[in-house]
Amino acid sequence: MAAATPFRLNPITRAIRACRSSTNTPTRPAKLAHALLPLGAMLLSGLPAQAWAQAANPVQAKELPTVRVETDSEKPDGLRATTTRVGKTLQDPHEIPQAITTLTNTLMEQQQVGSLREALRNVSGISFNAAEGGRSGDNMNLRGFYTFGDMYLDGIRDTAQYNRETFNLEQIDVLRGAGAMLFGRGQAGGVINQVTKTPLRFDQYKFSGSIGSYDYREATADLNKAFSQDTQLRVNMMQRDEGSWRSNPATGSQPEVHRKGFALSLALNQNSNNRFWVNHYQIATKDNPDYGVSFDNATRAPGQILPASTFFGIDRTFDDSDTKVTTLVNEYRFSPSTQLRTQLRYGDYERSFWGKTPNVNTLPNALAGVGGNQSRASDYETLTLQSDLSTRFTAMGMKHELLTGFEYLREDSHRKGLQNFGNAAAPAYYPYQEATAGNAVEFKGNSRAIYIQDTVEFIPRWKFTAGVRHDTLDAVYSSATSPRLSYNENSYRSALSFHPTSATHYYLGWSDSFSPTADLYQLTVTPLPPERSDVIELGAKWLLADGDLALRAALYRATKKWERSADLESTATILTRKRRTDGLELEAAGRVTERLEVFAGVAFMDPKILEVAANVNAGTGAITTGNPEYTGKRSRNTPRYTLNLWSTYKLEGPWKIGGGVEMKGDREAFNPSGAGAVPTLNGAYHPNTAPAYARWDAMAAYEQKNWALRLNVKNLFDKLYYDAIYDNGPFTIPGIRRTVILTAEMKY
Repeated sequence: MAAATPFRLNPITRAIRACRSSTNTPTRPAKLAHALLPLGAMLLSGLPAQAWAQAANPVQAKELPTVRVETDSEKPDGLRATTTRVGKTLQDPHEIPQAITTLTNTLMEQQQVGSLREALRNVSGISFNAAEGGRSGDNMNLRGFYTFGDMYLDGIRDTAQYNRETFNLEQIDVLRGAGAMLFGRGQAGGVINQVTKTPLRFDQYKFSGSIGSYDYREATADLNKAFSQDTQLRVNMMQRDEGSWRSNPATGSQPEVHRKGFALSLALNQNSNNRFWVNHYQIATKDNPDYGVSFDNATRAPGQILPASTFFGIDRTFDDSDTKVTTLVNEYRFSPSTQLRTQLRYGDYERSFWGKTPNVNTLPNALAGVGGNQSRASDYETLTLQSDLSTRFTAMGMKHELLTGFEYLREDSHRKGLQNFGNAAAPAYYPYQEATAGNAVEFKGNSRAIYIQDTVEFIPRWKFTAGVRHDTLDAVYSSATSPRLSYNENSYRSALSFHPTSATHYYLGWSDSFSPTADLYQLTVTPLPPERSDVIELGAKWLLADGDLALRAALYRATKKWERSADLESTATILTRKRRTDGLELEAAGRVTERLEVFAGVAFMDPKILEVAANVNAGTGAITTGNPEYTGKRSRNTPRYTLNLWSTYKLEGPWKIGGGVEMKGDREAFNPSGAGAVPTLNGAYHPNTAPAYARWDAMAAYEQKNWALRLNVKNLFDKLYYDAIYDNGPFTIPGIRRTVILTAEMKY
């Protein structure tokens, strides 16, 4: 084999990276803010006089990157992302010593993706949970572990249960493994961080309209106006409506999606060392929720007594939500190597829903009298202040990349079931009309955290990363048996990295995470140890083709202790005392040739229960344990393999074609916390199981400079497959059937 040659970047890429390293600021302005001068003054008052002296002599305009390079750097990524803030500072994903998958806006547009959930199909190792027990909304498993507490928007916690859209997202970063040192309390699977669109330094106007099968209609607008080098404004708008191939045979009612979104980002003072953004985002939904089909206990498979197209809702079932998030961001650069980034956010998430769960053998009727009822109203408010100081320096002959910061989060949550104004035979629920009986579940919490991390190049090409975070929470609950919660927990992150060349990165990392006894408002009668996880990961990353193609591989072991239930209604809060996932991931993203691009990933997982649950009986206080026969069994809703592939090829002239596949192994659904008998079939252990599937999609596009037409065909071969399961066992939700969407786009 020929000796390795030095890795070389193309001239534009070298220029862009040089700009990034010299300014330590994003080439696409990263997020939201407005005049935080009083806040900034308060935060900066404790900094040394030398830093103030540096700040008093800002970089002159003539020292900024040329207009040509800056414009090139603001062009959207292809299928490979070149920047991310998921590690708190702006980095190339190649540099992070942890597995990361980034979905670019280009990928989402090519696939005609509307929802976050649909976009995440491109992430290997992910599976979807159905909406039971109050966890409706975006609810995924990654590496076999819940992510409902690991949703973030621009690095700030976004754990409310609502349906997220992608119209205002620049990219989606999925940082795999425990991330509590960087993000706070969380799970073992990873962090899903949404990155919002922010203003560009040039004018750009883009409109799109789509029509398709099952009454699919969508219109979007992405409008960017650069008033000057200092001030830019970007507005994004969306409206989407779609029906379904499933319906209630008695009424014709269908699961439906009706969503409207608006986002605004104003960038101020951009041609300076003291930059500001103000962002506002809101989304309103008027959906009719789909709870799928029942499993048949006689076969442990999705029921076939009724057609898979049978929907149990009626026109009056609903899933209404109203989400508003406003964020102010300030980035202050003291020097080319030192930056303070501060975010202040207020979020308000209102939601109310009534959904019908299915029956295995009885058809629904026009009065919604068949099947169970799930209903709730909730209001969740958050106030977050987050500040990160990053700096690079040399000490004792070693290069350091230091990150330190703090975070404050105030939460105020209220939820309660809805009043049934009808009866069991003809139920009637209305949005936000709470039940008169019973008490609401309320939660008020104040979380605080400080963290510090240093990456040291202790010898050339070798780096060591070590970080620690300390979190505290003081919370008051409405529960009479568990009215208060407070905790003090540390989280850690470490990694050893070897960079033989700038295109090659090998690493060995360890990280941990925790969730407190009552995380996400789930209480236990008697306080039990916090949920803790740790992940060890051996990985490699390579850049090929002048950095246009990125490859990565990761071998990991993720272990979780005192695993909590995701079901808000569960009386047995602890699911397992210990379980583990061993896995291997391979991924490729980027340009293979001038015409061919690819985004692909495969994950192999060996998930296993190691110790069964231990719970406190609510009535007697006695310790109850899960059936020991669950020991050694596969973890629920965790396929042994997943595969995703998307590829595009540019033909001669304006034509481009693309296609891909999403594959998942079978997924099991059961409740491991109970002492009752394990599920069986023909005398052997056999829980309810959603079968493996492969869904193929295709795309053809005709692209001109100022306009384009795109045809997407989803589920090309019209296969019946089961997309999500309620992991306690009762039901599963079918995926879409063949859907054809035609999109017209205009830009100038």
